[in-house]
Order: sequence, then C-alpha cells, then structure tokens
Amino acid sequence: MKILVLNSGSSSLKFQLFDMPSGKALVKGLAERIGEKTGKFKANDFVVEKALPSHKEALELLTEYLLNPDHNIIAYKDEIAAVGHRVVHGGNTFVQPTLINDEVKAKIKELFSLAPLHNPANLVGIETAEQIFTKARQVAIFDTAFHQSIPVVNHKYAIPEEFYQKDIRKYGFHGISHQYVSREANKRLNSENTKLITLHLGNGASATAVLNGKSFDTTMGFGPMNGLIMGTRSGDIDQSIIFYMMDKMGYTAAEVQNILNKKSGMMALAGSNDLRDIETAAANGDKKARLALDMYAGAIKKYIGNFTAQMNGLDALIFTAGIGENSNVVRRLATQSLEFLGIQVDEEKNKNPQAFNGDITGENSSVKVWVIPTNEEQEIAMQTFQLIQ
Repeated sequence: MKILVLNSGSSSLKFQLFDMPSGKALVKGLAERIGEKTGKFKANDFVVEKALPSHKEALELLTEYLLNPDHNIIAYKDEIAAVGHRVVHGGNTFVQPTLINDEVKAKIKELFSLAPLHNPANLVGIETAEQIFTKARQVAIFDTAFHQSIPVVNHKYAIPEEFYQKDIRKYGFHGISHQYVSREANKRLNSENTKLITLHLGNGASATAVLNGKSFDTTMGFGPMNGLIMGTRSGDIDQSIIFYMMDKMGYTAAEVQNILNKKSGMMALAGSNDLRDIETAAANGDKKARLALDMYAGAIKKYIGNFTAQMNGLDALIFTAGIGENSNVVRRLATQSLEFLGIQVDEEKNKNPQAFNGDITGENSSVKVWVIPTNEEQEIAMQTFQLIQ
C-alpha cells in the first residue's frame, strides 16, 4: 500500500511516499519558496527550480515525478491509497488519527488562532491533496494528540476556572516526534513500563516526560513559545515583562508576540539562531555565544530535573531532531553535573554516536542516554496505515 505523507508550511511542502506496512520510503523531498518568483522542488535526486505559485503546483509537480515511468514508482495516481497530513493543533477535539471530512476541516479552521503560523498552511495542504488525489483517503495526524494524555495536574493552569472551560490549558507540541522516539526507546528497553525524557531540539525545541508510553508532561504549553530556549523563541519568561513592555514601553500585543516568537532565544543572546555558528563563535572565545550555550543547556537541565522528580526516576534520556542529533556540544553541556540523577555520558561516544547505534551512555550511568533520529513522516505513515486498515 502506498501512503503519501505531507507536511505543509506557509511557503513549503515536505513530503515522503511510503510503501506500507514495510515502512520503506520510496520518495523523499521538499518544495520550497512557494508563492515566490522562483521556487525549488526536490524529490530524491531530482531537483528543479521554477515558479510554484501555490501548493497545488507543487503537488502537481510531485505527481508528475511519481508517474514518470523512468522513476518506476507508481503507474497511476490512484495507487496512493491514503495521504497522511501533519496538522499542528488539534485542540481538545482531536486525540487520535482522524479521517478528514468537511466537519474536520471546519474544526481545523476554528483552531487557526491557536496555531496561526501552522494550521492555515496545514489546511491548504489538505484541500490541495483532495483536489489531486481524489480517490485517496485523507488522514490528519495532530501534533498535539500525543500530549492529550497529560493529566490535569500538569495541563491545567492556576487561573480562573472560566478560562479552563474555554479550553485554555497546556497542549504541547512536537508530539509526533516525541511519540516516535519514545516508542523506539521502549523497543530498546524491551518494555512499555518506562520513565523517559525525550528532548526534541531543533530551531523549535521541547522536552517531554513519557511515563509508560504516554506523555506525562511537556515544556510547551498553550502555544509553542514556552519552555526551553529556542532559535528565535524566548522559552519561559516572567509574564510581568510582557505587561511592562506594553504598559511602560509602548509596544502593542502583536509587537510583543513578534519579539518573543521571532527575535528572542538564541538569536537575541548570540545574534544567530544557527547553532553551528554559535558553537564556532563560542570556540573562538565569543562570550555572548558561550553564555547563550550555557543558558540553552541550563534550561534543558532544569526540565530534566523537574521531569525526573515528577516520575520518581528515569530509565532513559533521548536526544533527537536537528540539534539533538548533531550537536555533541549541546549534549555534553546538557548532561554535565547530573551524576546525582544517574546520568553520565561517554564523551568519546558522544562525539560519534552513529558508530555506537546512538548509545552515548557513560560506563557508570544508571540512566541510558541515546541519540535517536526522529522520523515524523514515518510515524504519520504508520498511524495513517493503522487507521485505514
């Protein structure tokens, strides 16, 4: 069975085509700069630059690539049995993979205000796929769904009850990634009864406590700015600062949101949101860059301690996503001086985790420390396959 996975951004479209149930990826690619004068489309080794006025043209180009007999992928369009869509925010409504119909699309639209940068683009991808793959079943996989298991003690805020009744609560994000790597970790531990902390560290970053296979707490909250320091997002911040910026400094609510979302984090601390540049600068003696790395790692350590205490122990600590998988500096700093929690990293393994199947656990560590590459697209394909089966 062929399942196409789409991750639609405002000006991009990531895609993978899977053969299920084997999970083999047949095609992997990206269309970017959609809506600009010149777009770029890449599928496997095929690359072309041309105008992509909308997501429709990007998907049409993908379909053309898939049907090309030289590539020997599919013979006709209807071989694609289903399209799995990543949708960032599902609110309280969507807690599992969902077949898409008009009612589901209307609800995704209602949630635009909770994920204004993501849900509108996700809906565009859905509607475009419906036009092109008319026989395929369209399935939504929600990034917030995994975190719906977080108990009320961890997802409710200490504000008047009327706001909770209006769905103001912790939702969490990166759920598809946290779910994938926690399942992989449980396979390694050969158990579902585990206490894990998964660290999804990319330009956006979040940590999740996973207790017995279910999300128990996470760092992102009502929106995706809370928790860890990120590339351009502030992470945890005293709410009084927001009021001060508006009441005393004259910023509007929109301006404050833009500052905290797009001009803060590592960008504000080090002048860049590219961790590679920051690590290079720190190695060359740049004090701002060094401070930024220490603060970034410090925020991670705070939540490692928090989550370990909440779960009364820890079996494994997992690093994933772009920074988590590739930065031995961040992994080293984030695990320093945690021996009292049973966490120790082997620095030689940490420098080349791929050579050790991602296992960077130190000799005296009672907690497993792993680098597990995330694969959100494969997780979406698997959940889509299970639903339509």
